[in-house]
Amino acid sequence: MSKLFQPIRVGETELGHRVVMAPLSRMRANYHVTLPMVKEYYVQRCSTPGTLIISEATAISPGAGAYRYSPGIWSPEQTSACKEITDAVHANGCKMYCQLWHLGRSGQSDTLAMFGRKLKAPSAIRIESDFGEFQVPEELNEQEIWETIAEYARAARNAVENAGFDGVEIHGANGYLPDQFLQDVSNKRSDSWGGSVENRSRLHIEVTKAVVEAIGPQRTGRVPNKPSIRLSPHSEFLSMGMKNPMPQFSHVVSELKQMGLSYLHLVEWRISGHSDTDVRPGNTNDPLIEIWNNTSPVILAGSFTPASAREAVDKMYKDSDVMIAFGRHFIANPDFVYRLEAELPLNKYDRPTFYLPLSEKGYLDYPVWQGT
Repeated sequence: MSKLFQPIRVGETELGHRVVMAPLSRMRANYHVTLPMVKEYYVQRCSTPGTLIISEATAISPGAGAYRYSPGIWSPEQTSACKEITDAVHANGCKMYCQLWHLGRSGQSDTLAMFGRKLKAPSAIRIESDFGEFQVPEELNEQEIWETIAEYARAARNAVENAGFDGVEIHGANGYLPDQFLQDVSNKRSDSWGGSVENRSRLHIEVTKAVVEAIGPQRTGRVPNKPSIRLSPHSEFLSMGMKNPMPQFSHVVSELKQMGLSYLHLVEWRISGHSDTDVRPGNTNDPLIEIWNNTSPVILAGSFTPASAREAVDKMYKDSDVMIAFGRHFIANPDFVYRLEAELPLNKYDRPTFYLPLSEKGYLDYPVWQGT
């Protein structure tokens, strides 16, 4: 049997296998409150007990700049809606982490205006991208940076204490706020938050410290809920992609390694945001996996196939605690883990329905396996 289907410990949680449902934005919330259909969507994907599900990107605050149809985790109404989801996931024997999200310079100006907020980022540099038309952000000042760090901590506490998530994943990838601070293409600061490898790592480190403090045993009164983090060293999504990312990412991973995180989530070079890419072929996350050195599991994500997932776990990283996150296959196959283990054919996904706001089409209507 492939190691992919053997149990593994993540934080304080025992999982039944090493297949993870990746965080997948689906636009089925309204004004940042998840709709009832979202519970059914996640329950459908809990058909194999012991599965780890990472929620779609979830805005930490009104200032995060999230799309109107994306969920949030700052208000009682939002946490109550999320609690219904996590209760249902737990009833099916699965675990769920909440992905904490701040868009930074890619935030939605119309949404921000609703809350009286402005588009903010590490530096006043606009995104140049075919993905959309973006405005020039204002540079965050020192006070605003610390306020944002506090918002991450409050969101983490809301997620664990009020919404019932088993942990949180800090979204530090794909050109969102922590990634913008980390990379020199988007961070041109000359203060203590930029200008050097160490300073550019600082927001990641301070956010993670704050989240660790927020959901530790002194706050929850129970076993600590260890946070985790997602990084994308090779992605060029949203105008990212520094020329030589390894020194920067090696430093931040070395620092994060000391914080007792439940896992490290790395996006492979084959994926850039929501699309496949071949812009940086041959790039690898191996140096980061070596630095992590089995401190806790590493989740790898990015256009894995059933065959390449087995290859990664059983051969390439056979001496490491590696898990594989799947996205599009989980969208199209509610019973994906079962099909993967049994080597059954997979449904094809319908990309035009991925981000269809408020619609059940392409969301709840994929069939489970009916064969023998």
